Amino acid sequence: MSAELLASIPVGFVMETDYVTAEPWETLGETAEKMTRSDYGSALVVDAGRIVGILTSRDLVRAIAGRTHSSEARVRDWMTSNPRVVRPDTLAGEAALIMVEQDCHHLPVVDENCRPVGLIGMRAVVSETFERFSEATTVLGIKERTDSARTE
Repeated sequence: MSAELLASIPVGFVMETDYVTAEPWETLGETAEKMTRSDYGSALVVDAGRIVGILTSRDLVRAIAGRTHSSEARVRDWMTSNPRVVRPDTLAGEAALIMVEQDCHHLPVVDENCRPVGLIGMRAVVSETFERFSEATTVLGIKERTDSARTE
């Protein structure tokens, strides 16, 4: 049942519309500061308003492990270029499959001109799925039956 619920939710309903952006020539330090202030694990890298990459906390860890200096290293050298993107009408289940296939936790959500409109994360997909599943089981009385069976 949860798979059916997940498949029916468009990304546009669960995406974050508040996200961090960076430009390719910014330093890792500048971008890491923005990510920290916003408490986000990734930044959408844009050039002339279009997505050209994504910089994630994993990328920052790789850069640190490579002994780069955050005030000198540039986003363009550590970002994932040309990331997979989804549209707001993409189903959340499809977005989740892309994230699993690509071994990533975030996907940029773009409009028809490849301009960012949001960010979808695996956590949002899972949380929304469980929330809807919980609501559905409560409506159907499944939760109450399960709870009463445990106490007997």
